Amino acid sequence: MEASVKCLCVLAFLATAGIAADATGECPKSTPDAEAMKLYPCASAAQDPNAAVPASCCAEVKRLGQSPKCMCAVMLSNTAKSSGVKPEVALTIPKRCNFANRPVGYKCGPYTLP
Repeated sequence: MEASVKCLCVLAFLATAGIAADATGECPKSTPDAEAMKLYPCASAAQDPNAAVPASCCAEVKRLGQSPKCMCAVMLSNTAKSSGVKPEVALTIPKRCNFANRPVGYKCGPYTLP
C-alpha cells in the first residue's frame, strides 16, 4: 500500500513537471504536435497553394498566430510533416486568410512568413 502511494506521488510530480515544461515551450499549455491536430481543416490548404482556405482553418490559424513562435513550431512539427503539410505552403495561410496583423517577415526555420 505504501509503495503504491509513493508511486502515485512520483507520477503526479512527473505529470506536473511535464505541464510546467510545456507552459514554457513554444506553445503555452500545449505542444506543437497537439496544436497541429487542431489544424485538420487546413489540410488541403497546407498542401496546395491554390486550394481554398476554409473559414474554420482561418479561425484556428488566427488563434494560433497570436504566438508566431508557436505557429512556426506547429507548421514544422512531426505531426504536420507526417500529415503531408508543406511548410512553405502552410506558412502562406495567414496571408491567404487576409490577416492584416500577421507576422510578415517572421523567420520560421528556413522559411519566412509572407
